[in-house]
Amino acid sequence: MTEGPPRRPEDTRGCPVAHGARRDGAPGRAENGAPGGLTRLYGPGAATDPQGIHERLREEYGAVAPVLLEGDVPAWLVLGYRENRRVLDNAHQFSRDARLWRDRTEGRVDDMSPLIPMLGWRPDCVSQDGAPHRRLRGAVTDSLRTVEGRGIRRHAAHFAHRQIDAFAGTGSADLVAEFAEYLPMLVLTRLFGLPAAEGRSLAVSCSRVIRGGEDGLTHNALIMGVLADLAERKRAEPAADFTSGLIDHEADLDEDEILSHLRLVLITAHTTTSNLLARVLQLVLTDTSRLAGLVGGELDVAAVVEEVLWNTPPLAVLPGRFAAVDLELAGRSVKRGDLLVLGLGAGNLDPEIRPDAGVSVRGNRSHLAFSGGPHECPGQGIGQAIIGTAVDVLLHRLPGLRLAVPAAELTSTASTWEARLDRLPVEFTARTPEE
Repeated sequence: MTEGPPRRPEDTRGCPVAHGARRDGAPGRAENGAPGGLTRLYGPGAATDPQGIHERLREEYGAVAPVLLEGDVPAWLVLGYRENRRVLDNAHQFSRDARLWRDRTEGRVDDMSPLIPMLGWRPDCVSQDGAPHRRLRGAVTDSLRTVEGRGIRRHAAHFAHRQIDAFAGTGSADLVAEFAEYLPMLVLTRLFGLPAAEGRSLAVSCSRVIRGGEDGLTHNALIMGVLADLAERKRAEPAADFTSGLIDHEADLDEDEILSHLRLVLITAHTTTSNLLARVLQLVLTDTSRLAGLVGGELDVAAVVEEVLWNTPPLAVLPGRFAAVDLELAGRSVKRGDLLVLGLGAGNLDPEIRPDAGVSVRGNRSHLAFSGGPHECPGQGIGQAIIGTAVDVLLHRLPGLRLAVPAAELTSTASTWEARLDRLPVEFTARTPEE
């Protein structure tokens, strides 16, 4: 297919800003003074109630809504479950290759944009489709397989006990700041072959990259520096870890490909697992029946995890897809080069598939939390092993565990991509590490 004549920057035929009409044909409403009457998915107005914003957009526009990302960059937000599935399953129409992104190729998004750490093209598997994707993803999945299994649970138990030792004797803790926020990264340091001492600073940098803003690029560079040093060490002294597996894989990844995949797995595995762990603990501690079920052995942690994956997935909005052709999606005219971001959380709550969100989803794993199609998350088992082990250790070590504040006082702060629990204060019967 030919691309046709190049568009001038002012040509808005494929720009969501130019298609901001509601589904009833009326103009979109202004949101915080945003251009085109569109809603910003960033900034103070979007930080406190992203789910509410997504539901208002669904009511106003339907299954696909025009929105603005950082820098007022236009995008389509996919809100419908079926529409999300269509985008995820069809790489021929909806590509992961950011080199198609018209706002990038025409210079409206430059290298210093805070969107680049999340949406910029890299030589990794999530930026490719077809045969290049299969080659790179194969290297990742094979290397992850070498570190899966009982070793992950052993590492998770070790670091969970070590973190709990620091507060077990006090009778109180914040399970976000003192437990969930760092535990996954500490486990990942073992899987990558990194010193555990680097875990906390890497966890902070990963969260800043996901959060976006002015310092996202700086923290991305810090992560890349640590990973470059790691790769150099592992070439000289390979071991049975994920990094060495990538370096030695038969796909023969080059330097940039190795570093890009180390970055990809480190950031996504830590940020999603830490967020999911905090949400699982929140659900358990705000529902005494679930807590009693876990303590008594009648309920499995995996069932609670699945419930959270449906209702508050760790990545609420997935970046991104780029239209490879002109097409129509839920009545919207999407043009080649348009950016689409996928509302995984909104799709999971789509009234067309869940008319009553209060009905149990236990046993139903058809949620969107791990994406889908050829780019579905390959490391799901690692995250769930960390979470299952962490919850088991926590309940064993802290008798009488309970919330220290009313559930209504628990708050979250959102970026474009995720909403993270601010704190989870708890009380329990104090114990020394020896008890």
